[in-house]
Amino acid sequence: MTKKLKVAIVHDWLTGGGAEKVVLALHQMFPDAPIYTSYSTPEWRTRLDDKVVTGYLGKAPFSKIKKFIPMLRASWFSNLDLFEYDLVISSSGAEAKGLKTGPKTIHINYCHAPTHYYWSRYDEYITNPGFGKFDPFARIGLKALVGPMRRWDYKAAKRPDYIVANSNYTKSQIKKYYDRDATVINPPVDVDKFIQKSGSLERKGFVIAARQTPYKRVDLAVTACSNLGLPLRVIGNGPDHARLVSLAGPTIEFLTNVSDADLAKYFQTAEAFIFPGLDDFGIAPVEAMAAGTPVIAYNAGGALDYVEEFKTGVFFNEQNADSLELALKKFKKIKWDHKAVVNKAVQFKPEVFKVDIRELIDKALAKQNN
Repeated sequence: MTKKLKVAIVHDWLTGGGAEKVVLALHQMFPDAPIYTSYSTPEWRTRLDDKVVTGYLGKAPFSKIKKFIPMLRASWFSNLDLFEYDLVISSSGAEAKGLKTGPKTIHINYCHAPTHYYWSRYDEYITNPGFGKFDPFARIGLKALVGPMRRWDYKAAKRPDYIVANSNYTKSQIKKYYDRDATVINPPVDVDKFIQKSGSLERKGFVIAARQTPYKRVDLAVTACSNLGLPLRVIGNGPDHARLVSLAGPTIEFLTNVSDADLAKYFQTAEAFIFPGLDDFGIAPVEAMAAGTPVIAYNAGGALDYVEEFKTGVFFNEQNADSLELALKKFKKIKWDHKAVVNKAVQFKPEVFKVDIRELIDKALAKQNN
């Protein structure tokens, strides 16, 4: 029944990350559906079989300043003409959910998070906007616009007929900031890339992989492992990189350019993956679990959906290095069943996501037809 629907997919921007993997899975479900977005890299246009549709925001000079233009994105998405579609699925942690549809269109919003820079991480964005030398201008703009944009964002969140949250944590955030109920469907994770095909590799030391921005709290992993003299591979790069290097002791190794194949190997040979940030979900920890690697996580956020204490990982309760050090010591005393860790990870395969999304669509259609 759903194959005959006229479907459109909408996403904030296509540059790379966990949110884009949701779009990829939706595209695989509905390969003929156009994908409307404010901006796309050439790589993602190719990966999505040239189904990407961008307007003026995808062209210079707007494509060069895409981080600065939330009001223009809000206007562009609000004015998309999608009234002819039977089903519109918006994948959004920002403005894409604000699209308008007709009375016969079902709009399902897959919400990655209530817009961070208006709500839960507003203070972090004011402190570290992430615009480099343009940070002072970004602070002024955010402070000036946050009031009206919060009001717009709240109204935009009322437009979808259904909201899907990527985790139970995000579900609670949607209720808190948008006063809406949501259904939890965890995002797709390409676990097959990380599962060891044969044998087992020696595990030594710890690993963390993340964009190196302050809110990811990579500094906690670097500090804790330095203090305990534990080997740690830090995979990734970002604006916080120089500060992290300055904090590191001799047991810390930084890897800023890692291939997919090497990433899988580093996960497969680590004792544990350290996940010290508060994240809405967290793709990388689940990828590490697919490699049989337990997770040492801060006891909050999306990690609560997949870290089971003493089975797939351990928690630390305070977001500081001392608490993480205690968790590292506790971790060392446990004998881990790596197959059990893998078995938890496979619950997040793309096939599971697709089945759950299709079931939601079928229920929405049945309700509409009654």
